[in-house]
Amino acid sequence: MPNNDMDHIPLWSPSPERVEDSHLKAFMQVLEQQGLNFSDYAHLHQWSISQPESFWDEVWDYCGVVGDKHAPNCQLGSPKWDKPVVARDLLWFPNATLNYAENLLAYGKAHPSELAIYFQNENRQSSLLTWQQLIEQVSVVQQWLIESGITEGDVVAGYLPHIPHTIIAMLAATSLGAIWTSTSPDFGVDSVIERFGQVEPKILFCCDGYHFNGKAFGMIEKNQSLIDALPSINQACLIRYADQHDTQMENTLDWDFLAQRFSPMSATFHRVKFNAPLFVLYSSGTTGKPKCIVHSVGGTTINHLKEHQLHCDIKEKDKVFYYTTCGWMMWNWQVSALASGATLVIFDGSPVYPKVNTLWQLAHEAEVTLFGTSAKYLETLQKLHYQPNEHFTLSRLKTLCSTGSVLYPQQFDFVYDAIKPDLHLASISGGTDICGCFVLGNPVSPVYGGECQAPGLGLDVKVFNEQGYSVIEQRGELVCRNSFPNQPIGFWNDKGERYHNAYWAEFSGVWNHGDDVMQSPTGGMTFFGRSDATLNPGGVRIGTAEIYQQVNQLEEVSDAIAVSRVQDGNETVVLFVQLSSTATLDDALKQRIKQTLKTHCSPRHVPSEIYPISEVPRTKSGKLVELAVKQTLHGQPVKNQGAIANPWVLEEVKSHVV
Repeated sequence: MPNNDMDHIPLWSPSPERVEDSHLKAFMQVLEQQGLNFSDYAHLHQWSISQPESFWDEVWDYCGVVGDKHAPNCQLGSPKWDKPVVARDLLWFPNATLNYAENLLAYGKAHPSELAIYFQNENRQSSLLTWQQLIEQVSVVQQWLIESGITEGDVVAGYLPHIPHTIIAMLAATSLGAIWTSTSPDFGVDSVIERFGQVEPKILFCCDGYHFNGKAFGMIEKNQSLIDALPSINQACLIRYADQHDTQMENTLDWDFLAQRFSPMSATFHRVKFNAPLFVLYSSGTTGKPKCIVHSVGGTTINHLKEHQLHCDIKEKDKVFYYTTCGWMMWNWQVSALASGATLVIFDGSPVYPKVNTLWQLAHEAEVTLFGTSAKYLETLQKLHYQPNEHFTLSRLKTLCSTGSVLYPQQFDFVYDAIKPDLHLASISGGTDICGCFVLGNPVSPVYGGECQAPGLGLDVKVFNEQGYSVIEQRGELVCRNSFPNQPIGFWNDKGERYHNAYWAEFSGVWNHGDDVMQSPTGGMTFFGRSDATLNPGGVRIGTAEIYQQVNQLEEVSDAIAVSRVQDGNETVVLFVQLSSTATLDDALKQRIKQTLKTHCSPRHVPSEIYPISEVPRTKSGKLVELAVKQTLHGQPVKNQGAIANPWVLEEVKSHVV
C-alpha cells in the first residue's frame, strides 16, 4: 500500500561497502570495461531492455552458465497460436545446449567436501549432505533411471515433501534431459491425478508418510491409488521417510535398495537445446482443470542465475533458505541456488511447530544468509508479538525475501524492528507462470515501505490502464512488454490457444499478468491484489489487499477474505473474518472493523456484511481463493475444490447465499 506519511523516506539503504561487494556492482563493472556506464539501477535496467540480446549474453557469461552458447542469441520463432509473429515469439539462444543438473552440480565437482544441503524437519530430524555425497547419490538414482529406460523428454514425477531425496531425484531425472514435475503430499489424490494425469509420467517418486504440525500422515494408500489411476507409470520408487517399514506397496522399489544395487560413479549429463522442456508446473486450478505450464531448461537456468546473483546477491557458500513445498514454484526457485555455489537450507513441516521460533532457530543454527518466506508468515509473527532478534543474533542474515501475497508497510516496519535493521528486505512477485519474478529486490538501491523495489533486469515491466497506456502513480495492470528467456514454452498438450488467452489476449503482444498494481516515481511497485479479485462497489475500484492491510492488524482478527456480492446490478463488499481464539464477532467488533476501514481507507471499503468463518480458504501454497468464495456466495459451483487446502470452509460461506 502507498506509504504517503513516510513521503518516500527509505527504510533501508545499502552501505557503500555492501554496494561495492555486490554481484550487481561487479556486473556493472564488467559492462564498464566495454565502455558502458550506469549511474544507478534504473539506467542499467533501461539498457537491459533496450539491448536485450547483449544483456542476456552478458548474464550467461557473468553468472557462469555451463553449456555451449553458440550464436545467435535470439531469433524469431513460430507463433504460439494463429497470431502473427511478434517480439514475444523470440527464441532465445536457439543453438545453445546445456543441462540443468550439470549447472546445479558444477560448483560441487570443484568443492566436493563443502556443504550442499542442510536439512531439518519439524521433529528436529536433520541431515547434512556434502557436494560429493549429493553428486554420488544423484549418480545412483541416475543409473536406475537409465536402466528404467528414461531418456530426454520423458516425464518423471515426485509426490514428495521438501526433503533431500526430492532434490536428488529431480537432479537425476534432469541430468538425462527428462522433464521433472512435482507436488506435495498434502494434495489429495484426485488433485494429483488431475495434474500428473495430463503429463503422463513414466516414473513416480513417493514417500511412506510425513509429519505436519505434530501429526503423522500416511501416504501408502494415496500412492497406490495414484499409481492405479495412472497407467503411464512404469516404475515407482518409495522413500521411507516416516519409517513405516512394515508397510508395503505393489510394484515399487525402495529408495534404500538403489544404494545397494548401484555403486556411485561419475554422473553423466545429457545436454539439450536451450528451449527444451525442464519443468512442468501447475496453476492453482481453482477455476477449472489446472494448467500444465512448461518451462524450458535454458530459460529457467539463466533467469534463476540472474535473480539469485544480480537481485538477491547470492554468493558461493551462502546459506539459502526458503519455506516452501514441492507444489510451489519457490521450490524450483530455491533449488536452483545450487548453481551459484550456495548451500540449500531446507525444512519440512509446520513453520510454527513445535514453537513459533522453529524457523528462526534453524536460521540461527544453519547460519542462513537469505531467509525466504511468505507475507502471511511475517504477519503471523507480528500478531503473536514474536521478535526473532530478541532470541537470535542472526549475524549472517543479509537478505529476507517475501512473496505469496502483498507485504504491507507495517510488515516492512516489523521486519526492520523485530528481525534486523541492516537487512535487504525484498518483496518479490512473479509466479508459477514464469517460474520467476517480474519485480523483486535490488541490492544497490533503497527499500521503501510497501513497495517491491524494482522490475527485473531484462523485463520491460509497466503498469497499463484500461486503454493500454503506461501510467505512473495510477493503479492498473502489471504487464511485460518484451520477450524474455523464461517465458513458458506453453501449456502441455495445448496448440497455443489457452496459452495465448491466459496472458496475451488483453493487450496485443503484451504479457498481462493479472495483478492490480501501481508504479511509484522511484520505479517501485505497490500491489493491491489480483485483478480478478478487485472489488467495484459504486463503480470505484478497490483492491482486496487494501482491506486486509487494515483488518488483519486488529488483535481480534487472525485472517480475512473479502469478496463482492452483486444483486440487482449493485455491488457490495462482503467480509469473512477468522477470529482469534478469544474473540467474538459482536456488534462492537463489527463496528470497529467498519470504522477502521472508513478511517484508514474510504467509505467505499466498508463492508455491507461481515461474517465469522472458522478458516480462510486458501490454496495449498497459501494463496487466498477469493474467486471460489465469490462463486459460492452467489450459489455457483466451484469447479475444482481439490485445489483448495480447506474446501470444507466453503460450506460455511453457503449459509450466506441469498
